[in-house]
Formats: sequence, C-alpha cells, structure tokens
Amino acid sequence: MHKKMLVLHFPPQITDKPLVCKLSRDFDLCFNILKARILPGREGLMVLELSGLKKNVRLGLRFLKEQGVKIRSVDQEIHRNDDLCMQCGACTGICPTHALHIDRDTMEVLFDPHRCSGCELCVPVCPVRAMEIQFGRDRVLA
Repeated sequence: MHKKMLVLHFPPQITDKPLVCKLSRDFDLCFNILKARILPGREGLMVLELSGLKKNVRLGLRFLKEQGVKIRSVDQEIHRNDDLCMQCGACTGICPTHALHIDRDTMEVLFDPHRCSGCELCVPVCPVRAMEIQFGRDRVLA
C-alpha cells in the first residue's frame, strides 16, 4: 500500500466538483481528509492522506492535475525555523505522527517533515513560534 500526505489547492471554478470522491470510485484509492477549506466559487485547500496501489495513486494524482488541482506534499508546506527553535520539546508531546520528536541520545528536538500530517497542533504550543506553515499563498508563522 502506497501512502502520500498531500496539500491540494483547488481553483475557484472547480470547487463544486466531487473530485476527491472520484479518487475513491474511479482509482480505488482511500483518503483521509485532515483539513479542508472548500467554498463554492473560491479557491479551496485540502490536506489529505491518500493511499492505494502506487500505480493508482499516480493515476489519481494525474487526474487531479488534469482538472487544475495544484498538488504539493505536506513536507513542502511546513518547515521549522531552526534559528528560532530553542529545543524546549513542547511540540513533541502534542505531535500525533511523531514528526516532532526528541533524539534521546542528544536530547535534540528533531523534525521529520515527511511524517508531518499538517495538523498544526504544534503551532499554538511553540513558545517561540518556530514552525512555519504555508498552506496556500500566504505564509503563516506559528
């Protein structure tokens, strides 16, 4: 089973189409919507986990691109500002995917963006606002 964490950007003219539903029906893919902001006639955003056979994932993503959906992996949209991070570890207790975790040998807080689900739970707990999240065009500093 192949799995991808994705951020989908929908142009306003297609937010009323059941594109994600077609991923399941036409490409035999499973999806878990983690976050969505979709309004008719406005640019839409969805963070989802997509899984299925690698070939079907590839075909499903090609279909979305053909419809005008811009696709990015979650790790392209979430970053930690290492200059700000003071290694307090507050984020590690709240991170459900363990993308933020402590290396027990060095006691350093590590961030693995490939494991990140984009839940943004780390945002309010970081005392120095070290997480940078860019869903859509605007960069959000946590």
